[in-house]
Amino acid sequence: MSQHVKSINCVFNSALILLVLLGLTTSEVRAEEPSGHGIPYQTVADYIHDIIEADRTLYTTHVDDRMQETGTVIASESWEDRNALPLPAQMLLLSGERVKNRGGGLNYRLASLWPIYHKNGPANDFEKKGLQAVQETPDEPYTGLITQGKESLYVAIYADLAVSRSCVNCHNRHLLSPKRDQKLGDVMGAIIISFPVKQ
Repeated sequence: MSQHVKSINCVFNSALILLVLLGLTTSEVRAEEPSGHGIPYQTVADYIHDIIEADRTLYTTHVDDRMQETGTVIASESWEDRNALPLPAQMLLLSGERVKNRGGGLNYRLASLWPIYHKNGPANDFEKKGLQAVQETPDEPYTGLITQGKESLYVAIYADLAVSRSCVNCHNRHLLSPKRDQKLGDVMGAIIISFPVKQ
């Protein structure tokens, strides 16, 4: 891992820190009961999303864009081979993999109706409907409970907007991109957050 990645890797551990500060593990999350005990699923998902979105935006604007503008280091899809910074989307995906590998049940990733790589498309009908919904109404997350094996998961899908010219340029110029007319502020896809819940 390059020095650049090591120096910024701590930025994306904020979601875990928040859960620790709240005294939660994902297996302890429960719906709000009539007595007022517990934290509503949506509130937990909103907290997690707020941190992911803030970290991603700050990485994009204060690290990636700034380093490239000053010529300090570039961001590249092949960052590992080029001693470069990961692209903002790659940084979020790397962070999501790290959280997933901790085994607590929390998962998050980027997905799109027009993914550059197939693996970043919707994984099921719920995600496809959610991606379509946030495309039409980006201010409202698409949420619900789904069953995966014997586990109940709360899934929240939030619109992911193009916050930087580099995001737009990457998608519009990539050889594998199925959509090449992205503009700043467009919904490029979504951040999908899921965690197990007790019913």
